[in-house]
Amino acid sequence: MRIGELARRTGVSERSLRYYEKQGMLYAERTPGGHREYPAAAVDRVIRIQELFAAGLCSEKIGRLLPCMRDTDGGPSAAATPKLVAELTAERARIDRMIDDLLRSRDTLDEVIEAARLP
Repeated sequence: MRIGELARRTGVSERSLRYYEKQGMLYAERTPGGHREYPAAAVDRVIRIQELFAAGLCSEKIGRLLPCMRDTDGGPSAAATPKLVAELTAERARIDRMIDDLLRSRDTLDEVIEAARLP
């Protein structure tokens, strides 16, 4: 599929798709006329990239992580290294800390709202 169709199917801008390609996170074949042609699997790849960005990972880490994702047989990829697993475990711990901080902030806000409601 062409870049415009991939953008429509994923809700991601063409500019972002070009960036993903430049960063090595997404691959496209080129037609003789120089147009990008993406395989159908690119839709899932772009969605996975978006999920990883939403989880707070930077493009460099996503680029290193994507080749290590589970293989088509469901088993771990041979490219998954203990170092990468440690980095991802640290990222998860960072996200957990952020969640804890947000929950404390919400609790404080709830207390303020409740106090403001009292006559």
